[in-house]
Amino acid sequence: MTIPELPLARPAGCPFDPPAELGAIREERPLARLAYPDGHQGWLVTGYAQTRAVLADPRFSSRVELAHYPLPGLEDLGELPPAPVGDLTGIDAPEHTRYRRLLAGKFTVRRMRQLAERVEQVTAEHLDAMERRGPDVDLVEAFAHPVPAVMICELLGVPYADRAEFQSHTAEMSRSDATPEEQFAAYGELQKYVGGLVLAKRAAPTDDLLSDLTTSDLTDDELGGVGTFLLGAGLDTTANMIALGTFALLRNPEQLALLRGADEETAERAVEELLRYLTIAHTGVRVALEDVELDGQLIKAGESVAVSLQAANRDPAKFPDPDALALDRKATGHLAFGHGIHQCLGQQLARVELRVALPALCTRFPSLRLAVPAEEVPLRPARQNIYGVARLPVKLS
Repeated sequence: MTIPELPLARPAGCPFDPPAELGAIREERPLARLAYPDGHQGWLVTGYAQTRAVLADPRFSSRVELAHYPLPGLEDLGELPPAPVGDLTGIDAPEHTRYRRLLAGKFTVRRMRQLAERVEQVTAEHLDAMERRGPDVDLVEAFAHPVPAVMICELLGVPYADRAEFQSHTAEMSRSDATPEEQFAAYGELQKYVGGLVLAKRAAPTDDLLSDLTTSDLTDDELGGVGTFLLGAGLDTTANMIALGTFALLRNPEQLALLRGADEETAERAVEELLRYLTIAHTGVRVALEDVELDGQLIKAGESVAVSLQAANRDPAKFPDPDALALDRKATGHLAFGHGIHQCLGQQLARVELRVALPALCTRFPSLRLAVPAEEVPLRPARQNIYGVARLPVKLS
């Protein structure tokens, strides 16, 4: 039996839960046949063990030009070109290995923790600004978006005067009603901007990651591509985790209380659970490069496999009572950052930002609450591969 389409509709009144059909499919067939929007007959994997196996297996490719995509909206674009230069998520080894080796040392746990003091400063500055603007603010605009935006700009060396231009391009890419064509166009504009920034860094290096990379063997095009990839990837995901995570906490006040004044260990555990529970990068895709037997079934060469990270992170075989948000849970092994060689490069930066921003927000504004009924909070469309809220109107006191 083939599933006619990827389930996208979340349960009514439960914006944080994956589509209920995914759980039913996982219990019956954690590796199932799936019909894709362009007519391709591929697969859907929803079990934790099976998802981890696919992501770790080099016989499955991440190359964009080989893939069929399970989310609607791209089928009318025809065959997609290869991933843009420098986009680590859409390429395989050895090209991927070369980029990853250059970048991995820049995003170590130690290096990212050294940024914690600056994250605290940036967070405090934006909380102060919110307090001055209050009592009603849009948390996305006032806090969730600008905090990671400042951090990724400083890390890469985007001049302060250019940040408005950079943020306008990234905002267009992540706009909830943007078409795929508009998103591609915005990405192209961001590429142009970063290309100019690369030339400036080569001429006059400063103390930042992009300048550091000018001493590598990367060409201007490659360096511009890597910079564009890092700017885009380092902002949208963390911004949505801060906003959607706050929304989830406000709907679970007993859990929110655990974050007020939280020590480092409590904050770390809470962030891992929020990452698991929300899994905002909810669906990926891999392509079999050869015939692969998995879970007793044969995936043929050329067939695409939709990887439901959100379903895998709610698998009761891995996480007991998985649909409960429990900040004291030890959510070790979750797949919110993926798994294998394509596991998120910037995950340690995201962790630092979340561990600082969320407890600080809850502590500074102990009476924080929604300014509209929960059902009126505008959510990003299910067809977008990053889930979140378009806006989060809140009252600070």
